[in-house]
Amino acid sequence: MIRVNLLPHREQKRKARREQFYALSGLMLVLAGLIWFLGYTVLNGYISTQEGKNAFLKKEIAVLDKQIDEIKKLKEQTEALLSRKQIIESLQANRTETVHMFNELARQVPSGVYLKSVKQAGQTITLNGLAQSNAKVSTLMRNLDDSPVLDKPDLVEIKAVTVDKRRLNDFTMRVQFTRQQSNEEVKALPGTKGSAGAAKPTPTRKDGKP
Repeated sequence: MIRVNLLPHREQKRKARREQFYALSGLMLVLAGLIWFLGYTVLNGYISTQEGKNAFLKKEIAVLDKQIDEIKKLKEQTEALLSRKQIIESLQANRTETVHMFNELARQVPSGVYLKSVKQAGQTITLNGLAQSNAKVSTLMRNLDDSPVLDKPDLVEIKAVTVDKRRLNDFTMRVQFTRQQSNEEVKALPGTKGSAGAAKPTPTRKDGKP
């Protein structure tokens, strides 16, 4: 009977299996390291790209903030210029209105009435003067009421005084001054032709007569 010793053969198989296991383990470690490296590299690439985008956005936001500040400054300057323009236009309009008011008073004051003072507060004008009689004061009130720019005369006080041995009536009266529309304002009204050859607006009396 022949006997075969299988111990060396089995030992070689075990050794081969161990080597195969170590080789597979090493290969797995290498693959795991490679996968980790690739993942780390890709993630870093994404992070770098996003950080670049964030930096670009921050830069653009800073530029926009600067432009917004400049726009605010320009808006403030524009509002200041418009305010100055309105003040200048108001002063010019008031100067024109004052001249127009004195011209109208000169036309409407009848003979026998003398004005001592004229005071204006807003659209209210206070007149103080002397009249030869009460009838002259009544005539003045009617003239003011018929004026196209003066309205609502109100007699505040009237009293008899003696001036240079003459008996006169000292009166105080309030009247409202109506602002007149300029040609530009009239042209801006709906239904009004704005051509250069348009006729100048004619003030209308309270009774509807021109």
